[in-house]
Amino acid sequence: MKFTVLTLFPEIPRAYFESSIMAKAVEKGIIAYDLVNIRDFAFDKHRTCDDSPYGGGAGQLMLAEPLGRALDSVNAMKKRVIFVTPGGKQFTQKKALELSREEELVIICGRYEGIDQRIIDYYVDDEISIGDYVMSSGEVSATVIVDTVYRLVDGVISSESLDEESYSGGLLEYPQYTRPPVYKGMEVPEVLLSGNHENIRKWRLKKRLEKTYYARPDMVSAARVQGLLTAEAEKMIEEITGQNCIKHDRKKRNKLLYGRKKSAELTGDDNGSDKDN
Repeated sequence: MKFTVLTLFPEIPRAYFESSIMAKAVEKGIIAYDLVNIRDFAFDKHRTCDDSPYGGGAGQLMLAEPLGRALDSVNAMKKRVIFVTPGGKQFTQKKALELSREEELVIICGRYEGIDQRIIDYYVDDEISIGDYVMSSGEVSATVIVDTVYRLVDGVISSESLDEESYSGGLLEYPQYTRPPVYKGMEVPEVLLSGNHENIRKWRLKKRLEKTYYARPDMVSAARVQGLLTAEAEKMIEEITGQNCIKHDRKKRNKLLYGRKKSAELTGDDNGSDKDN
C-alpha cells in the first residue's frame, strides 16, 4: 500500500515514516510513501501558497492552483483522495479498515483556514475529521489517519494482535499485565497466571464487556444491534449490570451514613450515627 501526502511541511510526516514499525514496513516493501511539497508547485519565487479569502474574514486560505498542480502531479484523479478537516465525517476504525484495502491513498494536509472549496469539489473523495476539535497542523491529523490505516494492512502486524484490540468485535480491549507479578502491592489477576486458557478467555471477554459497558455503553448497544454479542457475552452483561446496581446501592448507603455522621458531628450527638436504620 502507498501513502502519498501533500503538504507544506514534509519534514513533519517524514519523521513518522522513518520510525518504529512503519520504518520496518517500508523496509519490507509492505508500505510505500511519497511526500509532495506543495510549495514546489507555486508560481512565484517566494513559493506563495496562500492568500486572503474572497468575501473577507480572518486568516489565509491555501491557493487552489499550487495545490491543484501538486495533485495533478500524482495523478490524483485516478486515486482515492482524502482531505483532513474538522468539517469532515468522523474517522472510525471501520473507516480505517475500508481505507486499508486501497492500493494508494492521497492525503491533503490543510493549513491556515483551510483550502479552496474548488479543490475539494474537483479532487477530494473523502473529507475526514479525526475529532471534534480544530488543529493548526493538517500534517498531524494526516499522520493519525496513516497510523490507524497502515497497521491494518496485511503483513504489518500479526492478525492475532488485531483480533482482540479495542473496537474489534465492537468492544474495547481488556486490561493487560506483564512482569513483575506484584507492583506497588498490586498483584496480577491470578487467572492470568493459571495457564488455563479457557478461563483466561472468559476473563478477558468479561473485562472487555465491563470496560465497554462503563466507558462506552453506546458501543454495547451497537454491538447488540449488529449481532456481535454471543449468548455467553449477553449473560456476562447481565452479571455486570447486576454488579453495577449493587455498587450503586452501596454507594447510596455510604452517602447516607456519611451524611448522618456529619450531621451528628455538627449537633454533637454521636448516638446512632453509625447505625443504618
